[in-house]
Amino acid sequence: MSWRMWLKLGRVSNLPTVWTSGLAGWLLTGAALDAAPLLHLLAALSLFYLGGTYLNDASDAQVDIREHSERPVLQGEMIRRTVALLGAAMLGLGVLLAFLLNIPAGLCGLALVLAILLYNWLNKQISWGPAIMGACRLLTYFLGALAVGKLSWPIMLGAFGLLCHVAGLTHAVKLKAYYRAVAVWPLAIMAIPVLVLMMMVALGDADAGLARVLLTGTMLAAYLLWCGGALARLFRRQPEDVSKAIVSLIAAIALYDAILIAATGAIDIALLAAAAFLATLALQRLSRALVQVSS
Repeated sequence: MSWRMWLKLGRVSNLPTVWTSGLAGWLLTGAALDAAPLLHLLAALSLFYLGGTYLNDASDAQVDIREHSERPVLQGEMIRRTVALLGAAMLGLGVLLAFLLNIPAGLCGLALVLAILLYNWLNKQISWGPAIMGACRLLTYFLGALAVGKLSWPIMLGAFGLLCHVAGLTHAVKLKAYYRAVAVWPLAIMAIPVLVLMMMVALGDADAGLARVLLTGTMLAAYLLWCGGALARLFRRQPEDVSKAIVSLIAAIALYDAILIAATGAIDIALLAAAAFLATLALQRLSRALVQVSS
């Protein structure tokens, strides 16, 4: 199989959003960054994400014949069992890396694997599958925090906001496949992350400097405008608009993370997370271009 199809199978263009979530969970504990365990954490999160995407293609192969016939599993380039084995191996290695960080992180890694398996098993059978996908991202925050500290209310609140963001965009995926039959009103859950961000920014350090206030305010405005534009596309309920809205909302995860990181006072890391938002957009565009070249 070509390297382009490997990239497509793993949805690697969205990996920067996984890394920023791990960073946000870490920094919300108040701990300073430490290169070695941080790289360890990001490697584990990458394996969880890639393993989950591989298993998703393997478990949804029959459904994807109707809805996503462009997937590499369905083009004769990989057999379903191979994809599943690779996905399972990556999840197992991710759990091992998490336990090497510490026991709480390892247990969180196991919970993340369980959530990934539940989503792949139940998503097509239940209406609340998007909440399970949101829980996967929530556990990404928790794993970032447990790598260096303990869970606290800022971490849980920030993670809950991300859960709602991801649940909303996952519901939008159903609009893409069934845009004439799926209700739009559950997207109202997208208002919750906005409230969470406003609360976290308001409860930040009262002595924050002007640069931090301007940065968080600018990024919050950008998040509102960006997500608002994506939701406007969804309400047009046309397949092409829905596809563009989904990738936009995925990229916005990094922007959400950047705002929470800025609220901790880590301005340089917040700017890095904001750059990850732009990098995700660029990688998404590159991924689409490579697929077109290979098709």
